[in-house]
Amino acid sequence: MNVLVCDDDKEIVDAIGIYLENEGYQIFKAFNGLEAIDIIKDHEIHLIIMDIMMPMLDGLRATMKIREENNIPLIMLSAKSEDSDKIIGLNLGADDYLTKPFNPLELIARVKSQLRRYTTLGSLETKRNVFQTGGLVIDDESKIITVDGEEVHLTPVQYKILKLLTANAGRVFSIEDIYERVWNETAFCPENTVSVHIRKIREKIEINPKEPKYLKVVWGVGYKVEKI
Repeated sequence: MNVLVCDDDKEIVDAIGIYLENEGYQIFKAFNGLEAIDIIKDHEIHLIIMDIMMPMLDGLRATMKIREENNIPLIMLSAKSEDSDKIIGLNLGADDYLTKPFNPLELIARVKSQLRRYTTLGSLETKRNVFQTGGLVIDDESKIITVDGEEVHLTPVQYKILKLLTANAGRVFSIEDIYERVWNETAFCPENTVSVHIRKIREKIEINPKEPKYLKVVWGVGYKVEKI
């Protein structure tokens, strides 16, 4: 398993790395949020340990960026012990929160717990580029989509939309969110464009689009993928 440790304090990173390596984990080190995001793009990471207070890009903003693409388990570290700070971190996508100074053995226990949940109970496969919700599976390496074992063919834009929703299963995306993330430009009256693509996707992945099994319309808000 590959663990990314991100903290601007090199001594803390090295110390955590020693404990994790003794447990058999492969360690990747970063010293700010930008470095962490670059490592995640280039390597298969199974868990992230992220400090909050860092230069260039802090842990909170880095977590938000990471959650745009994947659901890697993330343990947040901080010298702050206020409940409000913990709540902010967890709401932004952290799976666990540990206050400095901490017992390294407790951190190891939490790492093992998160990885166990990720590999046995999570909605994603251990392979970083496979996204799954129920019988809907997207293999992003081969660009193959299957629904209950049957391959489904989508256009490139439809693929990007479904991947965005499936990689963030359960999260509601507005029409504007979908347009800006898929088309990479500012949304201007995107309702018809996105709605047409969503309708085509539902026709291809649902047995009965009028009674959706996966792609759900949240009226007045947006769309989300989940096993209904």
